Amino acid sequence: MNLERYQRIQQVLKARQADLTLCLEDVHKPNNVSAVIRSADATGIHKIHAVWPNEMRTLSHTSAGARNWVDVETHDDIDTAIAELKAQGMQVLVTNLSNSAVDFRQVDYTKPTAIILGNEKAGASAKAKQLADQDIMIPMLGMVQSLNVSVASAVILYEAQRQREAAGMYDNDISSVPQQTIHRLLFERGHPVLAKVAKRKGLPYPTLDEQGQIVADDQWWAEMQKK
Repeated sequence: MNLERYQRIQQVLKARQADLTLCLEDVHKPNNVSAVIRSADATGIHKIHAVWPNEMRTLSHTSAGARNWVDVETHDDIDTAIAELKAQGMQVLVTNLSNSAVDFRQVDYTKPTAIILGNEKAGASAKAKQLADQDIMIPMLGMVQSLNVSVASAVILYEAQRQREAAGMYDNDISSVPQQTIHRLLFERGHPVLAKVAKRKGLPYPTLDEQGQIVADDQWWAEMQKK
């Protein structure tokens, strides 16, 4: 890994927002999932959550690109997902055109926040709407009453980014992402081939120096070279 790439990865990880996330509920079109993850990466999201449709239990059909930089945590159902998000102290918002919905720009996204996005056909489930803290909507001035789920995610996330950037939340020298996770990402993204071998053999990732180069003892290298 060259120094420029190592420094770029460090810069990206420092800006990651561990307390801002999305939760996809039964979003089933791979191109939409890929687009949502791309927007999440672009706005500094560290992890998104998902409840997949029964016929789609993995991300195998989505493009690798941004997915390599955004963790995806899968939940069995929306109840479990929302319970975990609330346990983390997040306000849970759901996109839903209801009488109680507020303009998405009126929300304070500098607070720990999770945004539920429902599937392409029916939107968020009744359970998600019931458990969420607040309904939000994107004002529509045309004949169409909703945006594509990937477009909606980008619109909302960039408002969240705007607010957090104004509050200086992307300028922290110390990332809100755990150091152990940062080390894992630095190693896996900087040394992908060696990371795969180490993972397959159950070996820990060794330290990286200031240049992003591996600092490991002879025993680790010997284990890595064994067939």
